[in-house]
Amino acid sequence: MLKTLSSLIPEIRKSIQCIPADEGIAQCQAEGGVLIDVREPAEFTQKSANNAINIPRGVLEMKALELYPDASQPIYIHCATGARASLAAEQLVRLGYQNVWAITCKLDDVFQVSYTKRNKESIKIQ
Repeated sequence: MLKTLSSLIPEIRKSIQCIPADEGIAQCQAEGGVLIDVREPAEFTQKSANNAINIPRGVLEMKALELYPDASQPIYIHCATGARASLAAEQLVRLGYQNVWAITCKLDDVFQVSYTKRNKESIKIQ
């Protein structure tokens, strides 16, 4: 039987680390993590969070292994709604990454928090 995304995403979120935007951005900065936006390049160009890098969901597994060979690298993933971020986080955990977080909220929340005064410090981007 096929599952809908609306039934699959809650299941996935039970098996991954999820975090709201304010905590995720602060934790990412404190840990020297990387903030990855898994939306498509055209979406990223229109609006993106401060210091986020764009690695589209379709190539994430290949690019992550190339760019972040350390399994303990803190990785924070976001998208427009949290759905693609959850799917992406699940895949990175399956690859062996140990410190992956899905920011599970709307893009506007991630965008706003990433540009607040207290979060102006750069997030480590490799």
